[in-house]
Amino acid sequence: MKGFLPRTLHPGFQLLWLVLLMVLGACLAFTVIYAVALAVLHIPALQIEGMIGRPKDYEQGWSLAMLSQGLLLFGAFGGAALVLPRLMGQTWGEYFAPRRLGAGWWLLAAAAVVVVILPLMSGLIAWNAAAGFPSFLHDFEMWARAKEAQAQELTRYLTRFTTTGRLLVGLLVIAVVPAIAEELVFRGVIQKNLVRWFNSRHVGVWLAAAIFSAIHLQFLGFVPRMVLGLVLGYLYEWSGNILVPMAAHFTQNALQLLLVYGAQHGYFGWGFDPDSTEALPWPWVLLSAVLTAGLLLFLRQRMTAAAVPSQMLTIGSDGVAVHRPAEPLA
Repeated sequence: MKGFLPRTLHPGFQLLWLVLLMVLGACLAFTVIYAVALAVLHIPALQIEGMIGRPKDYEQGWSLAMLSQGLLLFGAFGGAALVLPRLMGQTWGEYFAPRRLGAGWWLLAAAAVVVVILPLMSGLIAWNAAAGFPSFLHDFEMWARAKEAQAQELTRYLTRFTTTGRLLVGLLVIAVVPAIAEELVFRGVIQKNLVRWFNSRHVGVWLAAAIFSAIHLQFLGFVPRMVLGLVLGYLYEWSGNILVPMAAHFTQNALQLLLVYGAQHGYFGWGFDPDSTEALPWPWVLLSAVLTAGLLLFLRQRMTAAAVPSQMLTIGSDGVAVHRPAEPLA
């Protein structure tokens, strides 16, 4: 299938096209948000902008905030990532999943990784939250802490699940949509093109993870989010299929929401606090680190070993997915 853009388009230009498509997608998403707010939620036009910026001050603020988050993420991120390969004349399978899913248990194993890594992440979260900045970055630190407090306040508001219906909406908007849209963008497009640009899987994975963490604008949680990005990035590199990091990303977000819901409704008898930044006991953190490393090593071996010539698909010089023998990781 012939596309508007050449299949051999340089990775740098693919990233530029992604940014352009994200801007267009955001504009379209805002148009839909305003249309739904007016026609379905019956919100006066002059109140929409204020409700999006300060949803907790309005009765329908939660509904509009969830609608805005979902549509913006799906339109600006997921939509842009899905349009790009079509402009290049490629199918989504060719672009985002050059290897077929080796086995269904890969998805369960990817989900297990983010469960096993939770105690280790608690240690990283506690360390990062307490980390100070050099004196010459004092102004940046004050800005970062203010942004962190603002983000936490909005998160607490959006995750106030007073009903099961709200929880289901939260799972859709905060777990399903980000798992799809963010993985398509950060692993499927950004990481893929950085790997090609620098001709190094490790450079591509680490740069994409840093961008993934920085774009959230929560720098007091930069390190744990980057570690999560690294896990997702290597799962994509080893498996060659975007469904694997999607499964891990969904599990990460959904588990957090379920823990919050359980705490709000008193399902935990030990006084679990989902907003705490305190680390779990160090033996748990250490055990988590060992188990996570072991599980990742196991997945690396199994996933790369499954990349036999009949399953391996890579992008050739003409931009077309072709069968090739598995290559060792750089």
